[in-house]
Amino acid sequence: MQAQILAIVFLPLLASIVAGLVNKSAPSVFAKSITTGALFVSALLSWPIFLGFVTGSAEATVVPVLTWVQSGDLAFDWALRVDTLTAVMLVVINTVSALVHLYSWGYMEEDPDQPRFFAYLSLFTFAMLMLVTADNLVQMFFGWEGVGLASYLLIGFWFKKPSANAAAIKAFVVNRVGDLGFMLGIFGTFLVFGTVSIPEILEAAPGMSGATIGFLGMRVHTMDILCILLFIGAMGKSAQLGLHTWLPDAMEGPTPVSALIHAATMVTAGVFMVVRLSPMFETAPVALGLVTFIGAATCIFAATVGTTQWDIKRVIAYSTCSQLGYMFFAAGVGAYGAAMFHLFTHAFFKALLFLGAGSVIHAMHHEQDMRYYGGLRKEIPLTFWAMMAGTLAITGVGIYHLGAGFAGFWSKDAILEVAYGRGTELGNFAFWMGTLAALLTSFYSWRLMFLTFWGKPRWIQSEHIQHSVHKTPEEAGEDTTGGYHPHESPLSMLIPLGVLSIGAVLAGQLFAPTFLDSEAFWNGSIFYNEDLIHRMHAVPYWVKYAAFVVMLIGLFVAWLAYIKDTTIPGKAAEQLGPIYRFFYNKWYFDELYHYLFVVPAFWLGRQFWKLGDIGTIDRFGPNGVAWVVEKGAVGAKKFQTGYLYSYALVMLLGLVAAVTWVLF
Repeated sequence: MQAQILAIVFLPLLASIVAGLVNKSAPSVFAKSITTGALFVSALLSWPIFLGFVTGSAEATVVPVLTWVQSGDLAFDWALRVDTLTAVMLVVINTVSALVHLYSWGYMEEDPDQPRFFAYLSLFTFAMLMLVTADNLVQMFFGWEGVGLASYLLIGFWFKKPSANAAAIKAFVVNRVGDLGFMLGIFGTFLVFGTVSIPEILEAAPGMSGATIGFLGMRVHTMDILCILLFIGAMGKSAQLGLHTWLPDAMEGPTPVSALIHAATMVTAGVFMVVRLSPMFETAPVALGLVTFIGAATCIFAATVGTTQWDIKRVIAYSTCSQLGYMFFAAGVGAYGAAMFHLFTHAFFKALLFLGAGSVIHAMHHEQDMRYYGGLRKEIPLTFWAMMAGTLAITGVGIYHLGAGFAGFWSKDAILEVAYGRGTELGNFAFWMGTLAALLTSFYSWRLMFLTFWGKPRWIQSEHIQHSVHKTPEEAGEDTTGGYHPHESPLSMLIPLGVLSIGAVLAGQLFAPTFLDSEAFWNGSIFYNEDLIHRMHAVPYWVKYAAFVVMLIGLFVAWLAYIKDTTIPGKAAEQLGPIYRFFYNKWYFDELYHYLFVVPAFWLGRQFWKLGDIGTIDRFGPNGVAWVVEKGAVGAKKFQTGYLYSYALVMLLGLVAAVTWVLF
């Protein structure tokens, strides 16, 4: 099993190195083949480990790699820890990444930099694998920063595009804010526990309950302050309210990148970290309350914004932000298994939705505005049915008494039930915010489907499409689409859609009892609250059916506005006025941060430039002392004649001046 684990983790790294070094010196198919092959091998090796934990035949394993750091009291090795929690992440990361690699064969076919792209994808996957197999906090931080670097490279992959560069920088900078909190949390944890070993910290954490520590001149609860600092790191990486602004802009990267970041890797890192350290968080009630509140607030915030966006990828991006809120408030109320279950199911249906959107964009000559879609279900039927499966999953279609439903029904409904079952004020707040978000999720998901696949074709209105297909009026004839007909994606893009559709349909049905009700499955890898699970199952029937009812309401409103009477959205936007603009402009977070941070930073930079650089350094340096030296050198050069009598005269004058100084 040790060799299997080493292969799972390091094959993506080796493939990335080979593809990156070879780059364009070999045909693109070489880099694509070696990276895709390596990821499929890693994925195939990951599933037996996961199923071993499901059946109870596997045990937690630590694979030593090398001795890493020994400095005073700080000593730790580089080791790969594989337990149930890690096994869940391995199948999620490697399965989605392998399918994204395959999908990229078709999507990136015309890009001249394919080797670089595939090398970045594999590097991203390796960094995430390092994060989830970490046996200590420093190793986790190494993977944490690795996915940050890889995301910067992938978001800005089309570096000749200014908006892509700006989005990459934004993601990098915003995550540095969260990472500062994560680093402080790691420093503080080492200060308190004297180790960065995760198993040792979790074993000692219950004994620190109620302890206090000095922080910013105050006495605060030790575990609360440590967990809050660690959670700030999770807020940045998982795009929670306040540090979420980078996530929608990450859509500037190629669509496969969006699927990988949003479904399986970077954004789930924060959820994984909180769940991994769940025994710590259980001793920190204030920190857990903060996790619950931020998660619930993010859930409803992102859902409101998603209802107003026109870019198909941005709608799904805000959906990701909202679904991450569900995961966090599940962890905040103590249902870590439910949080991981939603992470697991979400990986399938969200990757499916992003790749499905990429297939639509591919068919529409890279047009992303849904206002220029319409009537596509007959043109690209396979993509339509795949996205239908993803929509049914994310909206939580299912009936409790029948015991049947799509993936999101099992995981999202479980989170709402456990939040209500918690019985606290914050739990109730999370339940109602989550229920309202479920209504909005249904609305914007079906809105996306209706605008894209139903109604009359609106392609003729898109200048982007018409310019890209180069059709003359004579060639177009009487065709109302301007002579352009969308086409289905190649097989390399459709196969991943088919596989992910199976996950979106069956992942919840197959694994709900395992993730939610089996303490033996988790086997100590997370904090498992059995009493809370009992309360979850005992909630009233109206709670169990709340998500289903609001899903139907959202579906009906979307049908009414985008199929029955298409004038309703315009009238509603006009009547709601400020509220609509508030949601459409993303609650003005970007504008607020622009004036709070960007404008002062630029002002400060200009002061350093004009007053510091030009006014001080240049004035007294290049334009001051250096100028005097330069002019003095020009004058002194005139005395360098090369004649002996000239030098003798200068020496004589110097001697006379020296004697005169001495005498007088």
